[in-house]
Amino acid sequence: MARMHTRRRGQSGSDKPATDEPPEWSDVETDTIEARIVELAEQGVDPSQIGIKLRDEGVQGTPIPDVKTATGKKITEILEENDAEPEIPEDFRNLLEKSVNLYEHVEENRQDHHNKHALQNLESKIRRLANYYRGDQIPEDFKYTHENAKDFLD
Repeated sequence: MARMHTRRRGQSGSDKPATDEPPEWSDVETDTIEARIVELAEQGVDPSQIGIKLRDEGVQGTPIPDVKTATGKKITEILEENDAEPEIPEDFRNLLEKSVNLYEHVEENRQDHHNKHALQNLESKIRRLANYYRGDQIPEDFKYTHENAKDFLD
């Protein structure tokens, strides 16, 4: 699939294994995995980083290659069940943080036309994603501006 604001297609990533069962060498209980996920979320770790930590560090010394095959649920589903989900969706928060940083850069470097255009594209993505999340996970009256983004992150 093509990217949103370029003509390029991007690089293909690796595919997940076509199995529905966890590998036999990873025999950690699902309750233990879920407890570790909630513990990491309470420490302030993002859901994508939780998956990376479980893959690299594991639970009780055993790495967890894929949370969904091991537990049957995604990380965000586990967090929702335990009321430990982040206030703002992770992808929306990352876009807001990037826009705040880019806006400050463009304010300092007024002749940086490349990044001015990149900021416009980024703001377009934020508005589109805000329409998707509006009402459910962000307030109904949220309207993107630089000041609102800064306040929303604090």
